[in-house]
Amino acid sequence: MLIDTHCHLDAAEFDADRDNIATLALQQGISNIVIPAVARNNFDAVIQVCNQHKHCAYALGIHPMYVDDAASSDLETLKTYVAENNPVAIGEIGLDYFLTKENISKQTYFFTEQLKIAKQHNLPVILHVRNAIDDILKQLRSYEIHGGIAHAFNGSFQQAEQFIALDFKLGFGGAMTYSRALKIRELAKTLPLEAIVLETDSPDIPPEWVGSQGRNTPLELSKIAQVLADLRQVNVAQVLDITSANALNVLPKLAHLCTPAKVLL
Repeated sequence: MLIDTHCHLDAAEFDADRDNIATLALQQGISNIVIPAVARNNFDAVIQVCNQHKHCAYALGIHPMYVDDAASSDLETLKTYVAENNPVAIGEIGLDYFLTKENISKQTYFFTEQLKIAKQHNLPVILHVRNAIDDILKQLRSYEIHGGIAHAFNGSFQQAEQFIALDFKLGFGGAMTYSRALKIRELAKTLPLEAIVLETDSPDIPPEWVGSQGRNTPLELSKIAQVLADLRQVNVAQVLDITSANALNVLPKLAHLCTPAKVLL
């Protein structure tokens, strides 16, 4: 059993063969694929993909890299979608200080408003945490958010421990496969396996064997799992069992998948 906890299967890169990729993933033992939204204009897309492929489950949220094009009314739309549908989480949300810090106030506004929605509906959150982990942890504590995934984790061991104390799991994927990614590989090797979930972030963050010129897909997840097993010097079956259990624990709605969703036109 494998669970891809972060995959943008709705992306344009999959327009030509999305159904085939989803079917092949299921045939290869990927029992669930979590597809997080990134903006108001793709809420319907992620819902539709998941309605078509019952092993796919969606999260709804506004990504920090998209807040400059977002309006406060998008948060009202998100509230409506969450109330009328059945997302497994609020996400992908968070802060990103890598590209710019010029819009921190707007990023923080959208992040905290979405944390309120998660708390209101007792939903976990799927977090984008690039170069902003300390501020994200501060907001999680302020709003008393417990549970979710720190996607593409690349922080310190101490920051990882703080997420774990808040009942978060840490997402590891393609970045871990590069031999030069010493910090990420050390984290993947030494953190408790019970704190780790697997992800592809496809079509983004391709693993080393795909490279920058190839296309990352959920079909790479089994090889990513093998990399984690090799780093930890354990049997890959142990990695599959424990990381899948972790994903079901932190995203409990995955156990029943999503009910047919209502697309708002």
